[in-house]
Amino acid sequence: MEKLDNFTAAYVEAALWSSTGDNGRPLDRDYSLFDISGETVKQMIADCAKFQTENSELFLRATCRRGPGWYSQATQAGHDFWLTRNGHGAGFWDGDWPEPEASLLTEASRKFGEVNLYVGDDGKIYA
Repeated sequence: MEKLDNFTAAYVEAALWSSTGDNGRPLDRDYSLFDISGETVKQMIADCAKFQTENSELFLRATCRRGPGWYSQATQAGHDFWLTRNGHGAGFWDGDWPEPEASLLTEASRKFGEVNLYVGDDGKIYA
């Protein structure tokens, strides 16, 4: 499996952290990147690459205002992309990104639509 950039690694981490299995436990307690099906990882990588490319100018103009030492800008952006596209209670719009970039990144995220993870009968995670 190829090495993920910081944006994509944070996206995957947020996906596992915010998704739950049938037992109601967050997926990141029992699973990691290596438990995600190859097809799903490829789609995650493709979505993240496309989002970063389409919004590269916004990332150059905007600086995440989350406290220093918490996350890099790329890491925070990957995390916020997952949360925003899936309608969670945090994301680009929650005050850590300046306007108008926060609203533009929120709109761009939502265009990707929601993704739900689930554990298949084979124990692998799928979208």
